[in-house]
Formats: sequence, C-alpha cells, structure tokens
Amino acid sequence: MSSFDLDLRPVVDLDADTRGDFVVRVYQHLLGAIAAFAGIEALLLNTGFAEAMYNWISGGTWLLILGLFIVGQWIVANAAADLLNPQKQYAALFGSAALYAVLFAPLLHYFFRVADDGATSVAAAGLITALAFAGLTVVGFVTRKDLSFIRPIIMYGCVAAAVLIVGAILFGFSLGIWFSVAMIALSGAAILYQTQTIIRKYPQQAHVAAALGLFSSVMTMFWYVLRLVGQLRR
Repeated sequence: MSSFDLDLRPVVDLDADTRGDFVVRVYQHLLGAIAAFAGIEALLLNTGFAEAMYNWISGGTWLLILGLFIVGQWIVANAAADLLNPQKQYAALFGSAALYAVLFAPLLHYFFRVADDGATSVAAAGLITALAFAGLTVVGFVTRKDLSFIRPIIMYGCVAAAVLIVGAILFGFSLGIWFSVAMIALSGAAILYQTQTIIRKYPQQAHVAAALGLFSSVMTMFWYVLRLVGQLRR
C-alpha cells in the first residue's frame, strides 16, 4: 500500500459506521496492550527478574532505567506512526507494553512481595484507575467543547515533572503525596485530550497509534495512583 492509497482524513469526517469501527479497534488494541502488560509482568514477577531489579536499583541505576525507558518510548511512538507498516505499529504497541512491564517490575515486586497487604493496594489502584479512565472517556466523547487548549498544559506539565523526577533521583529528595496527586491530574488531562483527539485528528489507519497514546497515559495514571495508595496506607 502506498501513501496515495491511504485516506488520511480524520475519522470525524467519515461516516458513522467507520467512526464506530475505528473507536472499537482503538479500545480493543488498548485492552490487548493492557493484557500483554499483565502477562509480561506476571512473568517478570515469577521468574525473579522483578526481585533482581528491586535489589539492584540505586539512585544512578534508576536514572539509567528511566532514561532507557524514555528512549524506548520515543522509538515505539515513531514506529506506531508509520501507517504504511502495520507490523511496525503492532511491534510498537506491544513493545511499549514490555517497556512498562519492566519499569513497573520493581514497584510491583515491592507491593506483592515486600509490603504488608500490598496486593490490596495494587487491586485498589487498578480499580481507581479503571473507574477514572471510564469516566474521562465518557466526558471526552460526550463533551462538545474543543479540548485542544489542554495540550500545552500537558506538555509543560510533563517537562516540569521530568525535571522534578530527575532532581529527586540525583539529589535524594522525596516527591510527596501532592506530586502524585498532580501527576494523576496530569495523566487524566492527557486521557481526556487523547480521547477527543482520537475522533477529531486521527485517520482510520491510525488505530494502533491512538491505542498506544491512551495506553501510555493509562499506565502513567496507574503508576501514580498506586504510588499514592501506597503513601496513604503507610
């Protein structure tokens, strides 16, 4: 298929059946990525990899892991944007699931193997994230207000968060409860913006890229909800 064969009009300009099929495919792929994340995470937890990462992490090591994760996410985002190559798009989506599984491995090892009643915290965080995502999705699809003004806020918020995280790792200060709350709000704004963008900006061939964007925001929200639940239960 050449670029001339693609209909690159946003889905909002197409008929209702096409829009509906596109949305279904996006959320099917999102669920597939979440299932892949859960399966890979279970493997990491049960083979000792997560424990090894938990024991291995120090300040410098964690910064290296975070840097490699960011580079990996940049690579998969570019691969998912190649609408002429479905294989690259799928590799990007499930590669992202693997990257998040590795990133979460030491955190989930702590909750499942070290913390008292940590499994309850993980279940609570998962439920809170799912309910928040469902609510934001409904708002994103129902509202008629153009939410494009949120994009600069999300971008500046992500840059500020990255600076704070790197500073905390390098200088050893703690990012407290309010940082977790702010990051949950930021990831919620990203989900809201991406939900509306799915229909207004993406062409029908971009369902994998759309699912990847949502997946990244959902996993970020889950990370900080889990972190907040853990902080409140101490």
